[in-house]
Amino acid sequence: MRVPLSWLREYVDLPATETGRDVQAKLISAGLEVETVEHLGADLKGPLVVGQVLTIEELEGFKKPIRFCTVDVGQANGTGEPQEIVCGARNFSVGDKVVVVLPGATLPGGFSISARKTYGKVSHGMICSSDELGMGDDGTHGIIVLPPETEVGKDAVELLELVDEVLDIAVTANRGDCLSIRGVARETAIAYGLPLRDPALLDVPGPNAFGYPVKVSDPAGCDRFTARTVTGLSPEARSPIWLQRRLQKVGMRPISLAVDVTNYVMMELGQPLHAYDRHQVQGTIGVRRAQEGEKIVTLDGVERKLHAEDLVITDDRGPIGLAGVMGGADTEIADHDPAEEGAAATTDVIIEAAHFDQVSVARTARRHKLSSEASRRFERGVDPQAASAAAQRTVDLLVLLAGGTAEAGVTEVIAPSAPHTITLAADHPDKVAGVTYGRETVVRRLQEVGCDVYGQDELIVTVPSWRPDLTDPNDLAEEVIRLEGYENLPSTLPRPPAGRGLTGRQRLHRRIGRALAGAGYVEALNYPFVSEQVFDQLGLEADDPARRVVTLVNPLSDEEPALRTSLLPGLLAALRRNDGRGSHDLALFETGLVFQPRDAARVAANLPVDRRPSPDDIAALNAALPDQPRHVAVVLAGAREQAGWWGKGRPADWADAVEAARTVAREAGAELGIRKGQYGPWHPGRCAELTVTVDGAERVVGHAGELHPRVLKTLGLPARACAMELDLDVLERVGDTVPQAPSISTFPVATQDVALVVDAYVPAADVEAALREGAGELLESIRLFDVYENAEQLGEGRKSLAYALRFRADDRTLTVDEASAAREAAVALATDRTGAVLRG
Repeated sequence: MRVPLSWLREYVDLPATETGRDVQAKLISAGLEVETVEHLGADLKGPLVVGQVLTIEELEGFKKPIRFCTVDVGQANGTGEPQEIVCGARNFSVGDKVVVVLPGATLPGGFSISARKTYGKVSHGMICSSDELGMGDDGTHGIIVLPPETEVGKDAVELLELVDEVLDIAVTANRGDCLSIRGVARETAIAYGLPLRDPALLDVPGPNAFGYPVKVSDPAGCDRFTARTVTGLSPEARSPIWLQRRLQKVGMRPISLAVDVTNYVMMELGQPLHAYDRHQVQGTIGVRRAQEGEKIVTLDGVERKLHAEDLVITDDRGPIGLAGVMGGADTEIADHDPAEEGAAATTDVIIEAAHFDQVSVARTARRHKLSSEASRRFERGVDPQAASAAAQRTVDLLVLLAGGTAEAGVTEVIAPSAPHTITLAADHPDKVAGVTYGRETVVRRLQEVGCDVYGQDELIVTVPSWRPDLTDPNDLAEEVIRLEGYENLPSTLPRPPAGRGLTGRQRLHRRIGRALAGAGYVEALNYPFVSEQVFDQLGLEADDPARRVVTLVNPLSDEEPALRTSLLPGLLAALRRNDGRGSHDLALFETGLVFQPRDAARVAANLPVDRRPSPDDIAALNAALPDQPRHVAVVLAGAREQAGWWGKGRPADWADAVEAARTVAREAGAELGIRKGQYGPWHPGRCAELTVTVDGAERVVGHAGELHPRVLKTLGLPARACAMELDLDVLERVGDTVPQAPSISTFPVATQDVALVVDAYVPAADVEAALREGAGELLESIRLFDVYENAEQLGEGRKSLAYALRFRADDRTLTVDEASAAREAAVALATDRTGAVLRG
């Protein structure tokens, strides 16, 4: 919300010495987020005056139309002679009053004006547009043409109110009252302890039987509807300069007098209004819910298909407006355009000032992707009591500025309602803030906000109509605290209970993070939202359980409405983003929750807020939530080891992804099984299936390896990218995190090497498992140190796997025969299980 300081001063008698920065500090102290103070005209330097165009000469021979003008600027140039100016604009004629900047002046942006030769003529100054003066868009895209009655030679800086300060306030969702000059003026008056001249305090005639007929069929959606009629508007009437400038300063573009007046009153009082061309409205104005499939063309020229929940304004033809959002094109105010023959300007208007349901307006605006100044206010809460005053203010301005006549008829349709009251203990704000304010301070502050307060130790507080956000005692306590100053609250650090630290699960997650970081991975935190199309991109089968997602009712983005069932989509997106920005050697990891819907869908009950929920309440809530296991995943691309003077380096491959899984399993104290697998996005020949034993049964907990080329192409990822994902919760369940001290033998080790020839399709992990089991208890470690393939020596489709076996006993030195016997037993079992043959 942009608030000009000059407009604010009309309702609050601020000291003349107070600047925008001073007001900003006061409002921030009161709890408003004043982001910036814009100094309009700060670098503007005159002379800037009103001139009248005397002659216009069209210059020929140039690529664009150029005009040489003489302009009467009175005595502003010191001579009284006409000023010669070259100008390229076409929207003014001889006799028009324009804004002229003379040599020696400086325009916004530090643009200095001097006499200079251009297009074969000497231009002594410039005829100005609104953009050149920093006024904003006035809709003309050309020179400012002033009203004919404007005095020649008058100071244009003062006339156009070019010097001002504008406060830019970020209004929070609960403070709809501050989306108006009236609301900000009230906060300013409270902050300075000054009286407020409320612009809504107007003499308003009561409703009568002569007003325009209105029928409200949905009082829940519209609890108040005021209609007034003004006739005889002058088609030539234009918005005065002061009104246009105020609209420009708050960020709105002047359009036409009737529309400008409704926008002006909306910004002044916070009550959205709409003006209908009376001759275009057919029959009774109605308010109802739309019928499914009805259509309307809104003021932006778009035809919209209505939903049954949309609240609409109608006449005998059907919908003529989306209530609280935007009017329809059928009843649009027509402006007078002399260049358009046969176009009839609007002379009679019906003014609508209504109060619509916040939720209904918000959903309609979101449904049609149509946010407007009106919907922005209704969504946050509008003062229902201000509707009649806003209608009266609009009528008064139209009569004053357009020569209209206010008809005697006044229509008001009001649904009965009682003011909201809250019972508040007088010391409740003291307990919330930890500061002793006392009853008198509490009552005074609530009365300043606009509340009526009665009672002694227990206060009965009637909330003002312009503060629908005040609903319970804590809201009232917050009002007292913010007006007394958040900066005056004492800083008290909480005292943590002794003897509590991280849970075992938290310690495990931290250890895993540190271990992966130590292995060269960088943690990436991603949003848990995904599009269901990503599962097609990852190549998951149609019946894959990962495709069952929890869909959000109100997602942050319509493109990603579901909660993730895997960490890979977010990590792969981070990999693609970083690779696209020039970082090609990447190793990323993430630990986080995934979301799996339960078989039986349940609706979560609202938990009580006045007491601690019971264990049954919490259990019922947890039962309604999806399962949320924690996973860990890594992705790699580019070089795993950099090349340099120390060597060639090497690219990341599937073995690095498998090793990352082993690193995680070691930290969890779990024994991880690794075997050949095939799943989703991984390359069928370079994918490892990761398993653990749970309650005596083997269970797959993840996969690791190189991603499928088709997935890499679809997602735009670098070639040979690899990934790993594991279920951390299952690893934690089967793991033993109690530190185990290694046994150290003082006896020497016996090393035996063995090279086995197997079919190329036999996984090395199966051969290793057989060797490990066959070697027995004497085997200390086993390591694959060579893989060799040569069709001439080994045969077609065969490969050689060379292992180093280390044997050691705890109580003696092994003999050669003992080590050899263990080796032969290992080879025998590998031969039996995998068909391995000793090489050579």
